[in-house]
Amino acid sequence: MIQMPFAAAPEPGEATLIAEDVLWLRVPLPMVLDHVNAYALRDDDGWTLIDTGLDTSKTRALWEAALAGPLAGLPVRRLIVTHHHPDHVGLAGWFQARGAELIMPRTAWLMARMLILDEQPMPSAETLAHWQGAGMDEALFETRRAERPFNFCDVVHPLPLGFTRLHDGGMIRMGGRDWDIRFGQGHAPDHATFWSRDDHLVIGGDQLLATISPNLGVYATEPGADPLGEWLDSCAAFQPLARAEHLVLPGHKLPFTGLPERLVQLIDNHHGALDRLRGHLAGGPRSAAECFAPLFKRQIDAGTYGLALVEAVAHLNHLLRLGAVTRTRRADGAWLYHLAR
Repeated sequence: MIQMPFAAAPEPGEATLIAEDVLWLRVPLPMVLDHVNAYALRDDDGWTLIDTGLDTSKTRALWEAALAGPLAGLPVRRLIVTHHHPDHVGLAGWFQARGAELIMPRTAWLMARMLILDEQPMPSAETLAHWQGAGMDEALFETRRAERPFNFCDVVHPLPLGFTRLHDGGMIRMGGRDWDIRFGQGHAPDHATFWSRDDHLVIGGDQLLATISPNLGVYATEPGADPLGEWLDSCAAFQPLARAEHLVLPGHKLPFTGLPERLVQLIDNHHGALDRLRGHLAGGPRSAAECFAPLFKRQIDAGTYGLALVEAVAHLNHLLRLGAVTRTRRADGAWLYHLAR
């Protein structure tokens, strides 16, 4: 049974004691998912922090308040980033500039540094082609092709050269505990999770969430990717490790117990979506943009359209890899997906 032992999250700049030497902090985000969780683990010589929020003046001020308040003015010795997404890596360079050792998976560091340096004033030709291939709404396409796209450098502090690499299958000591490092895939490449050897704590990042599923998206950087297949494989790989008593500290929402049941839900939810998608395609060939209805249980608006589009492509790419669908080009450049005979 999935349960949330903590009824409410800490206020910004404050912290909740999760276990001995482990604090939970919440950092606001200016988007639909309006927060990210961060954790502070007390070491002999200071703190190890896990994830940061975006690089904004508001977020920096909240961290200054937390450092002076619940973190008691002790130095941040290490900053661990679970994966490269901006709400997790945003202030890594800021903490590093203040003397913290940056520790993260190599793939995450390379992705973050590449994206910070890849500033684009307008969408690239490859991105436009990817949107067209997914069948993006024509009016929205015309609007977005003329706008500055999202750039990492707008909300992620510059990352200097130099970091310490996390290894899948390795071990790290923090907060008076030894933690096994296990990577997940799908939401982000080489997403680090941490499993305590000394008690029942698991730091899950966005790989292990209780009430929402993380976005599984296909982008112009790797248009043939199958993040859904990687996600399902990762969930299955975590199942032999999961215990009902594990207290999972996630990247969003509330900490929870009942990880074995949650992993089953995460797997079944996507298999259900794939079944609904097959049924939708039985009515005729569709583009990715024409597959929102069977995949999402909410209205998709302009604010969520981009994430919905890349996730629809991910589900169709998975069916394509399985041989369950084929695809042909429409006159406007969109891929049309057909059920395979």
